[in-house]
Order: sequence, then C-alpha cells, then structure tokens
Amino acid sequence: MGAAASTLVSSLAGGPVAPAEAAVVVAHPDDETIGIGGQLRHLPGIAVLHVTDGAPRGLEDARTYGFDTWQAYAQARQRELTAAMEVAGIPAAKLLCLGVPDQQACRRLAEIVRALAGQFAALGTRLVLTHPFEGGHPDHDATSFAVHAARRLLQRQGEPAPFVAEMAFYHLGPDGPVLQRFPPGGPPEIVIELAEADWEVKRRMLACHETQQRTLAPFTDWVERFRPAPAYDFARAPNGGRLHYDAYPWGLRGAEWPGLVAAALGELELDPPPWS
Repeated sequence: MGAAASTLVSSLAGGPVAPAEAAVVVAHPDDETIGIGGQLRHLPGIAVLHVTDGAPRGLEDARTYGFDTWQAYAQARQRELTAAMEVAGIPAAKLLCLGVPDQQACRRLAEIVRALAGQFAALGTRLVLTHPFEGGHPDHDATSFAVHAARRLLQRQGEPAPFVAEMAFYHLGPDGPVLQRFPPGGPPEIVIELAEADWEVKRRMLACHETQQRTLAPFTDWVERFRPAPAYDFARAPNGGRLHYDAYPWGLRGAEWPGLVAAALGELELDPPPWS
C-alpha cells in the first residue's frame, strides 16, 4: 500500500484500518474518481458503493449523450465506472450500487439509510469516505445524511459503527463555485499532493467517464483533501444556506430539505442530529 494512502485511512479512522475494512460511498459514478482517484490504486480490497445509477429519469441528460432511454444511459455509466475502477485495480466485485435514480436520492432517504447500514454490517466496514454536507448537489447531501444516519442506526442497534470521513468535492462560495475544497470551518484537513504516477492514473480514470467529460473538465487539481466528518445539523440547510444546486434543475430546492430529513428521521425512529 502507498505510504500516503496508508497514513490517510489510519489517520481518518484514529487507528490502523485495512483497506478491506474501508468503503467509499458516493452519489454518482465518477464521484469516487474526483474524491479519491489518486489513492484508490493503493487501497486494494476497498469497497466502492454508489447510491444512484447516474441516470436521471428525465431524458434530457440521456439524449444529450446520445441515448434514447435512461436504462441505456445508466448502463453506459456503469461501463465507464467499471473501466475507471479497472485502471485503479478495483475489481468489479468490489463495486456496489443501490440503484436509486439520479436526482432522487433525497426522496428516498430512509430506504438508503437502511441499505447502507446493512452493507456496513455485512462488509465489516470500519471507515467510510463520503461527501461533505455542503449544498453542492442534492444527491451528495442525501448521501452524506444517509451515511451518518446509517452509522447512528447501527449505534442504536448496538452494532459496530464505522468512522465517517469526507472527501472534497464542490460548494458555492461568495464568488461562485469552489472546486475540490471544503467549506470553511470544520476539522483539520489531510492534504495529499499527488505524485505524477498517481495523477496519471487519476487522469486515465477521469477519461474513462466518457459521457461526463464536460462536467469533469474543471476537476484538474493534483491535490486531494480529506477530513474527519463533523457532527452536522442535517435539519438545516448546509453552507449557511448558500446552495449551489438551487440554480439547477437537479430534483430539489433547498426549502424542501428540512422536511425530507424530518420525515426520514421519523420513519427510522432516530433522534435528531447532530450525532456524535
């Protein structure tokens, strides 16, 4: 295992953790490449779990990329993901997908929480790397909530619960989108500058996501950032209410978020966040 990757997982978990005891849990195929693509080849045995299939059920995205159906688009994104993970040495058997429609994760929070809790228990997961709660994309925020709530659900059931850490993606800053940085505040970061060989692997992984090249084009930083996840108050909008996704038709307006979280907490019979 690469020294930086070994130090990363141990630091985030507060002690030694084998790659097979860690999982990357992200919203869409390609998020794993943005967040931790430079480290994956050094983490043999790690599981990579996607909440959505990457295919919105409205056909605008599918048709933009030359597909007549969302099913064909979803299949293409899975092929791209498998190819990218092959570059990183992650076998298809370590790829899991909950199959939630892209842009609908926030509508299925309780279902996702239960599924993740079951996966963490079955895999013996001790560390999860996932999205920050930052208002970048509603599926990202839904995934962040679901990971934290799954951890809380396992705690309530008396089961071992994994540590939760975050990878840097994007949020809305005062002057526009901020890429591959965390919002201000929060725990100290672990900053890894990619060696040339690791960047080359990540570049090849990014290129595998052929349908997403326009979206991925700005993600060129040779630095990856990680931090232990803070205890979020998921009942409130993130990032001080400054939400990047409110400017896009991505399935959610920020005003809806608190009600969706409250409904999920009620269905799951969980105490309100923040959780320790």
